[in-house]
Amino acid sequence: MTSPNAVPDRMLTRIGGLLRQAESTDNEHEAEAFLAAAQRLATRSAIDLAVARAHVAGRQRRAAPIQRVIPIGEPGRKGLRTYVQLFVAIAAANDVRCDVARTSTQVFAYGFAGDIDVCEALYSSLLVQMVRASDQYIKSGGYRSATVEKVLVEKRFGRTVRRRVAAPVAPVTARLNFQAAFAARVGKRLAEVKAEVVREADAPAEAGNPGTAIALREKELELTDFYSRTSEARGTWRGAAASLTPSADARRAGDRAGRAARLGTAPELGAPRGELPAP
Repeated sequence: MTSPNAVPDRMLTRIGGLLRQAESTDNEHEAEAFLAAAQRLATRSAIDLAVARAHVAGRQRRAAPIQRVIPIGEPGRKGLRTYVQLFVAIAAANDVRCDVARTSTQVFAYGFAGDIDVCEALYSSLLVQMVRASDQYIKSGGYRSATVEKVLVEKRFGRTVRRRVAAPVAPVTARLNFQAAFAARVGKRLAEVKAEVVREADAPAEAGNPGTAIALREKELELTDFYSRTSEARGTWRGAAASLTPSADARRAGDRAGRAARLGTAPELGAPRGELPAP
């Protein structure tokens, strides 16, 4: 019998169907609606699981948070930090905490198994979208007319002189800024969907029912306790943008693509997990 604390296969199938509908449409508004619906279903599923978790009988095996390693890419591959940023943004909207390997090759996800499953499914779809959209932006050549500010350090008469100059934007700089903005926008959209669903579900508690708000709080406390006992992270991951030379044009383009969030060719939900293809 399926545990009430695991995401039912039929729910993953429904979410997968919405993702495929988003992939098949050329209308960005329809794609956005399908993505929002997928996130709404995922969030509602998590809420239902939280309520069920609060009612588990003494003899029933109570689900517990787990840690799962999410492969991001091979060491030395460019762009891993923006890939990480995308996963972390998705995780934040699905009650999953993350630690990031120093090399950005792995993310250590902490949460309930069903929530992490949802994160991986959304990440698989949105990563393909992000890479494809950034490829199209670079191929369009739109970044070539933009410049970035750089500091030149020169020696003059034994003194160090620094001066700011405008320099052309390198393709790799444009790509990474595009992807960082895409990930940030997707994270905001998913967070808005989650907040909306939680507000709708936050109804007064019924007699003998702790209510969604209390169940969610219990879930949050359980995850917080598990994370504090399990995580060995030192410090906080600063995100991809912190290490980038800023390119305003590329970021605007990435933000626009993140707003559309039309999903690319995504693996079927429930497919074997592993590293995603290189861009």
